[in-house]
Amino acid sequence: MKIDKFEDIDAWKEARILVKSVYEAMENIRDYGFRDQIQRASISIMSNIAEGFDRGTNKEFIYFLTIARGSVAEVRSLLYAAQDIGYIEQKDGDRFQQRCSAIAKMINGFIRYLKSTSRLS
Repeated sequence: MKIDKFEDIDAWKEARILVKSVYEAMENIRDYGFRDQIQRASISIMSNIAEGFDRGTNKEFIYFLTIARGSVAEVRSLLYAAQDIGYIEQKDGDRFQQRCSAIAKMINGFIRYLKSTSRLS
């Protein structure tokens, strides 16, 4: 399948779902610093995938995918904190962690693919 726009990228689609879920889970959290941090980190995933795609070269795309992958790790870390301090329940934390792991795997696979191909203009 040819990817013509960033909206076609499965990792971006999954990140979009994650953003919505994070926003819903954090909507009643009054710890605005924490809420802002986890929301920004989740948005960073999909934003960096989109920005990297439109950069035009595989090298730049890989760079932004690496940043997106780092944001996945940040969200995962914050999710553990959210569970530990009682902002989210264990089952919700587990569900979020699974989605994050799936996104990270998709990003890793995409990076491997991009390293083995050249991008046509």
